[in-house]
Amino acid sequence: MQRFKPEQALCETRREFGEHGGVTPSISRSATFTVMDPATMPEIFGGRRGPESGGCFLYSRHFNPTSSILGRYLAAMENTEAAICTASGMAAISSTLLQLCHRGDHIVSSDTIYGGSHALFNDLMPQMGIDTTFVDPSDLEAVSRAITPQTRVLYTEAMANPTLKMAHIPKLADLAHRRGIKLVVDNTFTPMMISPAVLGADIVVYSLTKFINGASDVIAGAICADKAFIHQLMDLHTGRVMLLGPTMDPRVAYDIIQRLPHLAIRMREHSRRAHRIASRLEELGVPVIYPGLAAHPQHALVTELINEGYGYGGLMAIDCGTQRLADAFMDRLQNEEDFGYIAVSLGYYDTLMSCSSATTSSEISDDAQKMMGLSEGLVRLSVGFTGSLAERLAQMERAVIAVGLHRS
Repeated sequence: MQRFKPEQALCETRREFGEHGGVTPSISRSATFTVMDPATMPEIFGGRRGPESGGCFLYSRHFNPTSSILGRYLAAMENTEAAICTASGMAAISSTLLQLCHRGDHIVSSDTIYGGSHALFNDLMPQMGIDTTFVDPSDLEAVSRAITPQTRVLYTEAMANPTLKMAHIPKLADLAHRRGIKLVVDNTFTPMMISPAVLGADIVVYSLTKFINGASDVIAGAICADKAFIHQLMDLHTGRVMLLGPTMDPRVAYDIIQRLPHLAIRMREHSRRAHRIASRLEELGVPVIYPGLAAHPQHALVTELINEGYGYGGLMAIDCGTQRLADAFMDRLQNEEDFGYIAVSLGYYDTLMSCSSATTSSEISDDAQKMMGLSEGLVRLSVGFTGSLAERLAQMERAVIAVGLHRS
């Protein structure tokens, strides 16, 4: 399979400079924009003029120059025609689905997704007359059986939160397109490593808060798709991003623009360290889950789908069996070893860890957690790159031995 090169695509896209020749783009904080000719304003409202047709801006809830630059860079990285930035990852997901689905429509979703996404599908959207069937995305026959004449969307995460199960995006795309529905992929866990649009996805959504931003200091999201869908989202009459208003602050857009050039470097180091730590845990007999290990049930699939040079990702999981043991393990890592921090989110330069069943997947019922294979003692670790790797390995080894997770 020919691998896409997101780093090269990002590097080769047109560079945007500041208005006074600055090597970085300007931050355009204006809420509203003027025009030279009064006749231009009706053309903007009528959709005949805009940022791409005449360089016209109207109002920063519609399009903003700084946020639009970030959108263009993200589209290049994802190999999509366009992208729109949002105030959060959940805003990106909800706006996308509400644009695609109406009352009476149906979604087929992976059964292993972020707890907030699960709550959106399972609890909120039924109040709008939109139902969801949850299935194992690796069971293509089950996915096919779940599709009905009312199905409009097939939704999955590229790499599942928190079980790290990999979706076979090309096969899901083929199935979706044969049935006339859209494949939406959340790629938050695997930027640059996986390119869903290249593999057949119609729409790629992100929480930019995580790896893409990398500093855990902003909340942001993005939707990457063809121009037609992005224009639908920004339509003045029915656009869900336009009318629901999850607007990205241009200062946030500027910060993320500044961090995109070193995303590839960060992803490589996240992956390198996660792989080394996971390999050592495997040697110690610890029940570790990491796609880069040959023992991972989908190792071959991940190897087939990833872009060369970015590794297998910065996420790993350790199944401690019980929440009590998971808490003891995290307490030891944070408070005795200073290995990382007990916190939700991921993609930070320091390691973040949480017991998923009681935190980021707590919106999912106990029965549903069991069906998706989520143990109550599963600890998800987003492996950072601070400190020496040798010391981090020693800290991890002492912690697993102290709480008895290793093989005796």
